[in-house]
Amino acid sequence: MPEPDRRTHRRRQATRRALAVAGALAVLGVSVPLVAHAAPTPAPRTPTVAAPAASATPAGTATGDTRHVTEPAPPAAVCATVPATRSMPARTTDQGGETTPPDTVRIQHALDTCTQTGQQTVAVRLHAADPAHNAFLSGPLTIHQGEVLLLDSDVTLYGSRNPADYQVSGKPRCGTLASSGGGCKPLIGVAGANAGVEAVRAADGRQGRVDGRGDQTVLGTTTTWWQLATDAQRSGSHQNNPRLIQADDSDNFTLYHVDLLDSPNFHVVYNGGNGFTAWGVRIKTPATARNTDGIDPAGATNVTITDSFIMDGDDGIAIKGGNKPSRNITVSNNHFYGTHGISVGSETTSGVTDVLFRDNTLTGTDALGDTSGSSTGIRIKSSPANGGRVADVTYLRTCLDAVRAPLVLDTHYSADSGSGTPWFTGITVDGLTATHSPKGARSTLVGLDTAHPLELVLRRVALDATAVTAAHARITAGGVNLHPAGPDVTLTTTDGPGRAPTCAFPAFPAL
Repeated sequence: MPEPDRRTHRRRQATRRALAVAGALAVLGVSVPLVAHAAPTPAPRTPTVAAPAASATPAGTATGDTRHVTEPAPPAAVCATVPATRSMPARTTDQGGETTPPDTVRIQHALDTCTQTGQQTVAVRLHAADPAHNAFLSGPLTIHQGEVLLLDSDVTLYGSRNPADYQVSGKPRCGTLASSGGGCKPLIGVAGANAGVEAVRAADGRQGRVDGRGDQTVLGTTTTWWQLATDAQRSGSHQNNPRLIQADDSDNFTLYHVDLLDSPNFHVVYNGGNGFTAWGVRIKTPATARNTDGIDPAGATNVTITDSFIMDGDDGIAIKGGNKPSRNITVSNNHFYGTHGISVGSETTSGVTDVLFRDNTLTGTDALGDTSGSSTGIRIKSSPANGGRVADVTYLRTCLDAVRAPLVLDTHYSADSGSGTPWFTGITVDGLTATHSPKGARSTLVGLDTAHPLELVLRRVALDATAVTAAHARITAGGVNLHPAGPDVTLTTTDGPGRAPTCAFPAFPAL
């Protein structure tokens, strides 16, 4: 049918859908419009992502995401609105509410009822009617196909502290140490295409948030989620802590203008899908909170992570290729604080290819003044325990400040043995500046062996700490002040193609 008729048909479908679900949701205190209506309009803003000039992108650069990615917008159709009924200024509530989070059923029922088919996407809106009612407290939620969980700018969705809420059947007990992990569901699980977690950004910069409360005690214990992770490291065991958001095989998944705070474990895992956009995400968790990765695409294709501020206690980004390969990924115009770097690995068994990192800044301390326990800038890590081919990865115009390990390409990241062959080829670092590096700062450029050397191109690199450990590497360098040497290292120098980038490091925004 002609395009205008398609639009009319889709609007009629949405209206019929809304009429069908209204009665079911009304009994739970969830309001449903009798016609689809527009989500709150985010404040106008100027996108900070722009394509670089052709001269700024050298030949041989990875292309990254094959999609043409533009700034997202919340769905126009709101299937259901769930009103907040409480306030949690101290981030806690009464014992009854902590034991049985009161909003799980209301939110999940709206999500279950609003599931879509086809390509249409609708919002389930978490609404703050006034400042005295702006909080939700929930256990694990599942977002289905065609749904966006949309948070008002004043709304906070708090995660349960009750480990029983997250328990995975047949796995170690959530909230405990064990010989293995995997005992906890994520707070927000995503199953289905064309889904998302988004928020409205107000004119003053406020945007909706999800707070995992990893700094607070696990209910029934005297230990916080974060302390549990530290105890696991000391004892050589595994903590069973919930992730904040995990999307499995969810094509076209979007995170937009949402704040993610204090996750008990990884903040975002995107596993196995094709098409993931994270835009305007702000992650704020201390550098001292162990195993709290920022955003981890795993076995993923066509990913863009951009215009975001990420502070956490592990990798800022970790692109993994364990059970499935990862490819065509772009990480651009982001700022990282106190993390373990913008990383590939350590799981690379199935391969990671065509990754573009562009115009990112990293500082070795977080916004609270905590120093990262493993402050790293650029990092590709793997080992025979879980290694495979990493090829065609480009880092363009990267700025580092107070980072202990500016450049780490390491095929011996883990001492564990295995039959894998970690092999890093087609790696390009073009434009890298490091300032205020701490005493003892050192880079690592180590290939696996003579048959599987690191293949690296360095251009326009200016480090204020030039100590480097190198082995089994074939390096071409031009316009750099780093001079790697070591066993089985070949260094070929070329004429310098310009200067390293001039850097500025923005403060983490007030949340």
